[in-house]
Amino acid sequence: MTNIIVAGAGTMGVVLARLFAQSGYPTTLWNRRESSLDRARETIARDLAAAKDRGDLTEPPEAVTGRIAFTRDFAPYETAGLVIENIAEDLAVKRDFWAKVSALVPGDALLATNTSGLRVSDVAQAVRGPGRFCGMHFWNPPDLMPLVEITKGAATTDETARAVHALALSLGKRPVIVKKDILGILGNRLQYAVLREALHILALGAAGPEEIDAAMKYGPGFRYSMMGPFETGDLGGLDILHAVSGYLFPDLGAEETSQVLADCAAAGRLGVKTGAGFYDYADGAGPEILARRNELLRAQWELLKDKPIRP
Repeated sequence: MTNIIVAGAGTMGVVLARLFAQSGYPTTLWNRRESSLDRARETIARDLAAAKDRGDLTEPPEAVTGRIAFTRDFAPYETAGLVIENIAEDLAVKRDFWAKVSALVPGDALLATNTSGLRVSDVAQAVRGPGRFCGMHFWNPPDLMPLVEITKGAATTDETARAVHALALSLGKRPVIVKKDILGILGNRLQYAVLREALHILALGAAGPEEIDAAMKYGPGFRYSMMGPFETGDLGGLDILHAVSGYLFPDLGAEETSQVLADCAAAGRLGVKTGAGFYDYADGAGPEILARRNELLRAQWELLKDKPIRP
């Protein structure tokens, strides 16, 4: 794979450009605004310096940055081997982008969108040659989270899915191929099902955010770092699972929206980025918490990556 183009220099795109370059791929980070590219250069340099200090780099930082080009020009698309798009999570914006770019790239270039929930087939309506187009969803932060979801749209060929799967493996990721193009893919559907029930429990007044988070972290979440729900069920016994589901499924919250979440958004309590959400992040504690999260993700992956529960 040569000349990988990462489109969009936002939070995901900047890290993906570094990830591809650290894995040895010549990479171009494309963005419409030069100011975003300037910030991307600074962020990548800072992240590589931190990786060097941790001993996570096997080469000098300048060797990695030497494999990254930063541009606003469309000319590099004409020789692209892979384009992965990380622009606004807006169907119309994505279609406009792909209508132009898919007409510029070589006929054998692979094309992927890093959408976290839109249907790949809906985006692909604007793509010339949709058989080479798929979803390639990285989880945030993409350099630390192992999962990559490769979604086949209605026209995506098996060859495209396999090639993108192999690329994800070369990055050290744990990719899965999603055969049916569904909203939210796999991980977000599971994540939002948990979130919906957590909000329902909160609205019932059964527990507060701290207790609900603790129940998840030290109960099912503790197991889910090494076992999925089906593995957990097999080990616990499907007779028990069936018995409990018989009375619990009908009782689970089924609200279409959450008033608690709507109230937080309306009040500007958006989480770390505004200094308050379900919790308060006073005195600039947000960046420290994010850094601690990243530290723990690295340690957890080092512990688990070569130790699957089923050989």
